[in-house]
Amino acid sequence: MSAIKGKVWKFGDDVNTDEIIPARYLVTTDPKELAKHVMEDIDPEFSKKVQPGDIIVAGKNFGCGSSREHAPLAIKGAGVSAIVAESFARIFFRNAINLGIPVIESEEIAKETEEGDILEIDMKHGIVKNITKGKEYKIKELPESLQKVLEAGGLMEYAKSQLKGD
Repeated sequence: MSAIKGKVWKFGDDVNTDEIIPARYLVTTDPKELAKHVMEDIDPEFSKKVQPGDIIVAGKNFGCGSSREHAPLAIKGAGVSAIVAESFARIFFRNAINLGIPVIESEEIAKETEEGDILEIDMKHGIVKNITKGKEYKIKELPESLQKVLEAGGLMEYAKSQLKGD
């Protein structure tokens, strides 16, 4: 997996799945359609401001609430390349991985990073650089099985590659 580089969008603690994608938009599973409404109850302009490759940084318990995949699907549809948080709700964490979105737990990065900073994430070597602040962080590597899912672009792509014998 190549390095990820993007602008930071900062959110607080306990951002739940209904705030990520409000239930009133769950009439579709189209990522591009969901992306038009991502985070709108927290920041009504977010979907217009976020750019492909940008990174969400948040506090504790990101993605709490329901277990539906619509929340990480909306984030992916908006072009967000990774999410860094102090901690994640477990089901959100796994749903994000399954959709091919790198998720990183780091209290230090979450606390020290500000909106607008530029981060560079090297999942393979377990390093996150805050280019804006000139700071480097070592992150805990994901288990190899999850890394393979991310490298394939998500669980479905990984499963397809396994069936082909790749």
